[in-house]
Amino acid sequence: MEKILWISFGAVLGANLRYWVGDWAAQRFGSGFPYGTLIINLSGSFLLGLIVSMTLEHFIIDPRLRIFMIVGFLGSFTTFSTYAYESIALISLGQWGLGLFNLIGSSLLGGPFALLGIWLGKVL
Repeated sequence: MEKILWISFGAVLGANLRYWVGDWAAQRFGSGFPYGTLIINLSGSFLLGLIVSMTLEHFIIDPRLRIFMIVGFLGSFTTFSTYAYESIALISLGQWGLGLFNLIGSSLLGGPFALLGIWLGKVL
């Protein structure tokens, strides 16, 4: 139960920051392009890589803080960061095929699946 609370607290903060960054970017740069999403995806990927590598290589942190930051906060802020990190982790382990499949497959198939969901939502 304690893990769920740590994840939930991080998720509340991450989701609110996601909303704030998206709103700020739309006001600052306009809404003709999803600048907020791009900023969120890139910063989330950077932060996940930084936090994971620092906590594995340099610092030992409380597992509750790790689950709060990585699963809760960053998981809510952007799932793109997890997708990017896991793809690179597979490639780093020599599993090039799986890593590239995840990296490219999610990008190429995400659009068609979104279209399928939009179509299905309209016809139901």
